[in-house]
Amino acid sequence: MENTTVSTLLRIDSSARRNGSLSRQIADAVEQAWLTAHPKGQVHRRDLAQAPLPHISEITIEGYYTTVDQMTPGLREATELSDALIAELKSAHTVLISAPIYNFSLPSSLKAWVDQVVRIGHSFAYDGQSFTGLVTQPRAVLALAYGAAGYMGPMKDMDHLRPYLTQLLGFLGLSRIDVVAVEATTADAQTVSAAMETAQSSIPGLFKEVAA
Repeated sequence: MENTTVSTLLRIDSSARRNGSLSRQIADAVEQAWLTAHPKGQVHRRDLAQAPLPHISEITIEGYYTTVDQMTPGLREATELSDALIAELKSAHTVLISAPIYNFSLPSSLKAWVDQVVRIGHSFAYDGQSFTGLVTQPRAVLALAYGAAGYMGPMKDMDHLRPYLTQLLGFLGLSRIDVVAVEATTADAQTVSAAMETAQSSIPGLFKEVAA
């Protein structure tokens, strides 16, 4: 049973392509399915191509490893964005990340977001022996696009997108991570259309367990 608080979908897009991006198109379908299951829900969007996040700097890292009682105004300012992004992530009902594979990995814009939200004492804890994820409320859906075919087969060792994101989010504490992926996006139009249809066929069932 849903609680009385308004559910939020945190959508993070990272493709440099604003038009013709298949990862964004998959995310559009996932977003619509989520809204169908949560008609009163809200969508908060972060387009990392349109509004890139800054890379972390030396002072940011210093702030990450400084205790609250030792934080200076400068360190607080340097970690202010990280604080906001982590709070945004923790409060989400569902995190939707759309990403194409760039040179066998994730877009640098998405890596900049990762470096802002993966932070000891805030999104994960370490007791000297083991790590514990602190982002336990949301689930995640990854909308991924691969230019070539074979990343689910003979090229799987070259895929540093899906494994990285699923392992990272699991490390932070997210226990459910669904993946909707399309391959061969640089093929002919008929092949791409068929691949998209196959990828999107799983989307209607993603939120079936949620009562609208």
